[in-house]
Amino acid sequence: MNTILEHMTGFHTLTDDVIAMDFLMNAKSGVKNYAMAVTECTTPEIKQILMKQLDEAIDSHEKITIYMMQRGLYHPYHIAEQIQLDLKNIQTAMDIPS
Repeated sequence: MNTILEHMTGFHTLTDDVIAMDFLMNAKSGVKNYAMAVTECTTPEIKQILMKQLDEAIDSHEKITIYMMQRGLYHPYHIAEQIQLDLKNIQTAMDIPS
């Protein structure tokens, strides 16, 4: 994106880690929603389709998690480090002009 447009829209503050974390949270939400839908379906055919979608959502979540961990963007096993990253991401989000 053009640097001028990035500053006008506030996108210059959207770092890779903020975008990746948003992607991870959406993937996690998808897993939860598919899991809930599987428990609510009424036919075996629909359940089978939803189970396939759930498996794919879990795979996507795993790939995003591995990507983030390899790049130091996510520390699920080191809570103190993760809290520092979260605080940094919160500040970045708050600095985006409204």
